[in-house]
Amino acid sequence: MESEYKLLSGAMVTLALATATLVVVPYMQLSDTPPSEGLKPYTEAQLRGRQVYIANGCVYCHSQQPRSQSQAPDFQRGWGRAPVAGDYYYDYPHLLGTMRTGPDLFNIGARQPSVDWNLGHLYNPRAYVAGSNMPSFPFFFKLKDKAEPGDKVVQVPPGYAPLDKVVVATPQALDLVEYLIGLDHTYPINPHALLK
Repeated sequence: MESEYKLLSGAMVTLALATATLVVVPYMQLSDTPPSEGLKPYTEAQLRGRQVYIANGCVYCHSQQPRSQSQAPDFQRGWGRAPVAGDYYYDYPHLLGTMRTGPDLFNIGARQPSVDWNLGHLYNPRAYVAGSNMPSFPFFFKLKDKAEPGDKVVQVPPGYAPLDKVVVATPQALDLVEYLIGLDHTYPINPHALLK
């Protein structure tokens, strides 16, 4: 019976040490991290778009955490610098992602700042990136015979546009694109200012 108590005690101590090391200490180190100097809060449209991003599972295929130059070729791919804790100040929940089926989106707003490109890419990714395995999101768009005042018409490349129809973005598509374009972390950071 004594060996079971030792085993249970050892397991509890190991669990406590792991929790302290992996949860408590990082929380204490990062809990009072200020936002990065160039970071701006999300607008209302961007917050709605962020919810669309979450609801449609974009985080399952796209990360928002390019790795440092010493760890991966993310910088050479044009995905930008490695993030710092202050870059995620306004993010809750954090949408770091766990795998990359598609490219990292941490700086997609700097790489693809065009509303028209982003809308068209959501409508039919292969019209913009040959061989893309991203699904299209036709439910973010309406096909109309004629555009009405206030409609955001999506200019789809020839060969991908529906015949005799106009592709119009829904409010959800516009909000999602606002969120994506807002993902621009190209402002300079001072890594020494982050150390305490």
